Amino acid sequence: MRIEQIQLRQIRMPLIEPFETSFARITVKHQIVVKAWAEGLVGWGESPALDAPLYCYETTETCWHVQRDFLVPLVLGRDIDHPGELVRLFTPVRGHNIAKTGLEQACWDLFAKAAGQPLSRFLGGTKDRIQSGGSIGILDSVEDLLTEIASFLDQGYRRIKIKVKPGWDLDVVHKVREQFPELPLMLDANSAYTLADIDLFKALDTYDLMMIEQPLGYDDIIDHAKLQSQISTPICLDESITTPEHARWAIELGSCRVINIKPPRVGGLYQARRVHDICQEHDVPVWCGGMIESGIGMAHNVAIGSLPNFRLPDDTCPSKRLFAVDTVLPPWEMDSDGTIGVPTKPGIGVEVDEDLLEQITVSEHSFSA
Repeated sequence: MRIEQIQLRQIRMPLIEPFETSFARITVKHQIVVKAWAEGLVGWGESPALDAPLYCYETTETCWHVQRDFLVPLVLGRDIDHPGELVRLFTPVRGHNIAKTGLEQACWDLFAKAAGQPLSRFLGGTKDRIQSGGSIGILDSVEDLLTEIASFLDQGYRRIKIKVKPGWDLDVVHKVREQFPELPLMLDANSAYTLADIDLFKALDTYDLMMIEQPLGYDDIIDHAKLQSQISTPICLDESITTPEHARWAIELGSCRVINIKPPRVGGLYQARRVHDICQEHDVPVWCGGMIESGIGMAHNVAIGSLPNFRLPDDTCPSKRLFAVDTVLPPWEMDSDGTIGVPTKPGIGVEVDEDLLEQITVSEHSFSA
């Protein structure tokens, strides 16, 4: 398949309500939407970086620069036999996984459409529905948090993840457990702690948590192994896992018992599937995290989440949870049982709202072979 044309489009999407983590408070999300043409077909992908280098070193601007000046020239006009080839083609560009993901996803969409298969099946997925888990940021008060949790449970979410940081952790968890003793509950620290906080994690062991996500350094595997050996609550790694090799090392070292797979963090769907397979071989469950994607990125998350070892509820959620309007028609919806249907049409299986894209575009650049 020869990639004939590529369009990069930076879009601006205000959030319905602010989302706060241990490192940032986000009110507006910029995405880079990638559109690629080949053999009369169109494929879509997304690079959902943040505006500032807080979750990782990549930003919306670095993605735009790297895609425009380095990655697009490596793909445009080239004959590709399988989207997995982009991992090799992109090797000269070190890192920049989020930038790589948008182009790689667009190619997966093209190939799945050419094969007449839903992207989920083309990737090897087996599920018709995926479980959805609610993710709640740091709020103004514990009372607000308890109200939000109750609302999420009424909507059917299969588990609740709450963000924590120093000063918003043990007491908050205690009050949540008092009101919701049977709640499937996990914490996400986004690297806000160190091994000096071992007593805090030992105290959290008493609250029957599903897992604690990325408690220590964003690039650490060694200290997480030390922490996991001293607590019974499973550690889940997120930011630390940027390649399949990192997943293997973390498992061999005992750094975690769960891994969060975000395709943009690891460089796209091919690498995400490799992480999935490594974890499956070692009986380590995985789930799909979110990066506040639009409906286009969500479609790719749903597809990868259909693979069999995604055994825990994902961060994938209905569009209305995040945005007043979304990039796909119809917007993503969740059933009352807390599941989201996997599309059955070829490719990503949803229609992109190109009229809306035009309205929310900040900048656009097109390339032809």
